[in-house]
Amino acid sequence: MLQQRLGEIVGSCSPGNQFNDSSTSDVTITFISKDGLTVSMNLHCQILVAHSRFFADKLMGGTAGNKKQRLPSTSVVEVSDCDDVQVYIETLRLMYCRDIKRKLMREDVSKVLGILKVSAAISFDAGVLSCLEYLEAVPWAEDEEEKVSSLLSELHLEGAIAGEVLKRVSIEVVAAEAEESCGGNEEVLVKLLQVVLQGKDEKARREMKGLVSKMLRENSSHNDLSKESLYSACDGCLEILRLHFLRAAGADLENVGQIARQADNLHWILDILIDRQIGEEFLKTWAGQCDLAEAHSGVPAIHRYEVSRVTARLLVGIGKGQLLASKEVRCLLLQTWLEPFYDDFAWMRRASRGLDRHLIEDGLTNTILTLPLSWQQEILLAWFDRFLNSGEDCPNIQRGFQVWWRRAFWKRNGEADQEPRHLRISTAVCNNS
Repeated sequence: MLQQRLGEIVGSCSPGNQFNDSSTSDVTITFISKDGLTVSMNLHCQILVAHSRFFADKLMGGTAGNKKQRLPSTSVVEVSDCDDVQVYIETLRLMYCRDIKRKLMREDVSKVLGILKVSAAISFDAGVLSCLEYLEAVPWAEDEEEKVSSLLSELHLEGAIAGEVLKRVSIEVVAAEAEESCGGNEEVLVKLLQVVLQGKDEKARREMKGLVSKMLRENSSHNDLSKESLYSACDGCLEILRLHFLRAAGADLENVGQIARQADNLHWILDILIDRQIGEEFLKTWAGQCDLAEAHSGVPAIHRYEVSRVTARLLVGIGKGQLLASKEVRCLLLQTWLEPFYDDFAWMRRASRGLDRHLIEDGLTNTILTLPLSWQQEILLAWFDRFLNSGEDCPNIQRGFQVWWRRAFWKRNGEADQEPRHLRISTAVCNNS
């Protein structure tokens, strides 16, 4: 339809004269830029009138296309306040071309946007359609996308081709179609999430998880991936994990690889939940997985350690203040998962790619220190004994142990000693003076 429309416009006014030919011209167009630059061109009334409703109004009193109207012998049209005189000249030059689109192929996107703006201003339909066809077909650089979208929104162009161009950059333009075809943004994003969760190639899954996470993070205020959809995906992964974890604990190792896969999926979704500050419900759910924790020792370590990475991520989240849960939930998490976490720490440290041991140790330390002092004591004394017997295979949280020790004993002794020594010295100096 677009090619047919262009053919009708250009074919109906095939140019027989040369651009800026003073020997045959009957119209002088004077362009005046905003900074006062003046440029005059010798053009032809018949071509201008046939292509542009703006010039038809100026030259023919709005009677464009009326062949019986007598053309004026000479005319002068002044166009003031031009943003870019050169773009105006290039736009009028296109009226003398039989194949406008081919001419535009030599230009870049920015230049074509300028021509489109001028074409719309002077109602040069063939120019508008050709520019839109060009913009719809060529690739854009990232910095050009906003320019295209902004100009088309500004011009309010009608017709299907303008919409086709905007569909490349604006989801609102296709909102109605999306609702009918695939349920809108929510369904598209949920499908994308599920494809990543179920993908078979592990290398590709790792790459796509990073890509999807980055896109969701950059566009978190504009996408429609709801909290409910994320938690629904979590529930699905957790159910599969539970099924195969309990089977493995019973010595049924068929499909045991699903344990690591689903734990990895949960770790990824948890990252998204924490990034969106909606991870507290997951923390509560994971803390309550007592059946999995009880079955933990019955699953070979090589198959189970990925599960403890989920616990590690929660500890880091709590330790960084990214997850705000009650002390009861925080304590339940440690009661349920701390022993399995200790048991798997050596495997995590050796087998997990990119594991940041110090980040996890800080997370565990800070999580313990958020609890009441008596609970800290119980956990840290148990750790002290375990660390002395396991060494590097146990997380090193001696910083937390020292903080607890100072809180529990140093301050108490300090109170008996009244003021710290440096304060007493300062007081003595003041009294001597």
